[in-house]
Amino acid sequence: MVNTPIALFVFKRLEHTQKTILSLMNNPESVNSVLFIFSDAPKYANEEKSVEAVRKYIKRIKGFKSLEIFERDKNLGLSNSIISGVSQLLNLYESLIILEDDLVVSPFFLNYMNSALELYKYDPDVISIHGYVYPVKQKLPETFFLRGADCWGWATWKRAWELSEGSFGFEHDGRKLLDELKRKNLLRSFDLDGTVNNVRMLKRQIAGKVDSWAIRWHASAYITNKFTLYPSRSLVKNIGADLSGSNLISTKRFDVELSEKPISLTRIEILENLIAKEAIKKYFTKTRPSVLNKLTIAAKNLFRKNLFVHEVK
Repeated sequence: MVNTPIALFVFKRLEHTQKTILSLMNNPESVNSVLFIFSDAPKYANEEKSVEAVRKYIKRIKGFKSLEIFERDKNLGLSNSIISGVSQLLNLYESLIILEDDLVVSPFFLNYMNSALELYKYDPDVISIHGYVYPVKQKLPETFFLRGADCWGWATWKRAWELSEGSFGFEHDGRKLLDELKRKNLLRSFDLDGTVNNVRMLKRQIAGKVDSWAIRWHASAYITNKFTLYPSRSLVKNIGADLSGSNLISTKRFDVELSEKPISLTRIEILENLIAKEAIKKYFTKTRPSVLNKLTIAAKNLFRKNLFVHEVK
């Protein structure tokens, strides 16, 4: 089995980064995997110490075939850091596994990602492999496809990411993506029939209110009717829903238990699994925050923002 290079994007969260690295090292494949780490620079003066602490830690990492670190000399922000880093490495490699510094992975994560990348590498309708799955109540197929792309522990190929003749790839321009969704009458389906707010997220990205590469990646895949492979049991857990990150609010609605056994990979038909889609729609409908919860979250986020601005001053 080919061990695909891993790209890890870090910023200022030392404890999160340590947990991510330790979980990766629990994968037997790590010793034969090349690890690239992209370290973003501080945006504000009061972030310098925490960024430096992360950089000091990652330079001491052992347990991988090789380690290469890219230290940004200016702050790129989440989207630009990931987009530029993924593009840089996919100029050199045919495939890539991508993680952020708030993702803890199962010991079976790398085996699944590498095997699935190999299994579907020549299928143009498959745009990515994903390691996280929402904690739905219904039993899901061992693996299944959904239309679009995702962002919590994922992998893709050079052929899928790059814009080229005859290939859509990752589209940077959110306005172009929104116009295409409208032209193809996909707005409601892009919102999973009204159960999620993807269109609003894309509009907020266009307006500069959120720094999201992921909504553009999802829209790029969705518009072109490309598919992502998911596991029935999550191999990734997000530990960043604690107000420490850029876009994720404080919530437990995405919490999962990591799979205690490997995912059995066999080739399946490349079609959206309607059973899985309906289960995820029900999950979002049942876990949608109430108006009171939304107000509480908004108040907490506002307090955090004001506190941060005060600290910067």
